[in-house]
Amino acid sequence: MTVERLARFGDAWRRKDLDALMEFMTEDCVFHASVGAEPGTTFRGSDEVRRGFALMMAFDEGYESRPGGTAFITGDQGATQWSYVHTDESGVVHEVRGCDLFTFEGDRIRVKDAYRKVDADITAPAAL
Repeated sequence: MTVERLARFGDAWRRKDLDALMEFMTEDCVFHASVGAEPGTTFRGSDEVRRGFALMMAFDEGYESRPGGTAFITGDQGATQWSYVHTDESGVVHEVRGCDLFTFEGDRIRVKDAYRKVDADITAPAAL
């Protein structure tokens, strides 16, 4: 994996392109979502990870993804920072900041473990 390739994964996430995202993942991939009951619901295998990605995108609907942030890779591990912003109906801007920790297998992602900071309490939908 390279930082440039990992940036392309982030671009696909911002476009909400599930097909492109899954091309980056291994067949036995794991996604630890940043919200959910565990805390953070875990999805295992490509079909479930795809479903988990779709659920997270729906959860963050209405938030604008900001490109950029720090990214680094060392060996088969890596991390990225990200943020979303949303202006509510009263004009208050809400920001969500987070990071993803990755485990790579060659040039593909085996594990995506997401963490987030929020400016208010959030409740995960029942599906997560």
